[in-house]
Amino acid sequence: MSKPRGGAAPATAPETLLRKATLAQTPGLRAKYAQRALSDPAGVDQTMRSLLLRQLYLAHMEGRRFDDALSIAEEMVELGVMPDVARQDAARACLGLHEHERAIEHLRLASRVSPACRRAFHLWTLGSVLYLAGRAREAIGALSRAVRWGTTDKPLYAAQLALAHLAAGDAAGDLTALRLRLSDAPCGQGYGQFVLGELAYHEGEAELAQTYLRRFVARSTSGRIALAVALDGEIKRARLLLRQLEGPAETR
Repeated sequence: MSKPRGGAAPATAPETLLRKATLAQTPGLRAKYAQRALSDPAGVDQTMRSLLLRQLYLAHMEGRRFDDALSIAEEMVELGVMPDVARQDAARACLGLHEHERAIEHLRLASRVSPACRRAFHLWTLGSVLYLAGRAREAIGALSRAVRWGTTDKPLYAAQLALAHLAAGDAAGDLTALRLRLSDAPCGQGYGQFVLGELAYHEGEAELAQTYLRRFVARSTSGRIALAVALDGEIKRARLLLRQLEGPAETR
């Protein structure tokens, strides 16, 4: 293979740089590859630009540079490629900045502009944010709509709706049945461990609640930084419940 004339390094395709950014192990590398591709507009259409911007957004989120992350997310919104995903990303950055009203507005818009297949997810996210903010009545509205739109993740949405009803002082139905249904579903893993822990807590099943909540905290804080950032409110809530169940010394 002949070398490029003049010793110039061959250009790297945007697709290759996007793949490198996606697989990068550090925020710095993720940002480096994304910025490199974005600096050369050749071959970067709107869809590719949106994908590269999202990697830059993730790098900023992982570095807890929430102002920068929000700026990038707003640029993605303007591009109009998967606007509901861009709104969801903007909401996460707003939560990092403790700007809850802006986050809630982005999530409301995400649920309105999303395709039907993602609407339940956005409504559930909106309901979760409202629930963690202590706005149980509003959370009930969003989570009720998530249950109506939901398919495979409906056991998760129904369980979290019950928790919102409890927080509002309402009757919440059979918590044990909801917990068993969620624990048997794929959505009972990951985030579902947090919800299962809360359900067990309200049932008075202390050891079971501890098991679920510890698993959730361990999983959420030992993986990608972006996951811990995105679930900051849930992690704090889980640790609060663990302190109430176990005492401060065991949750340090």
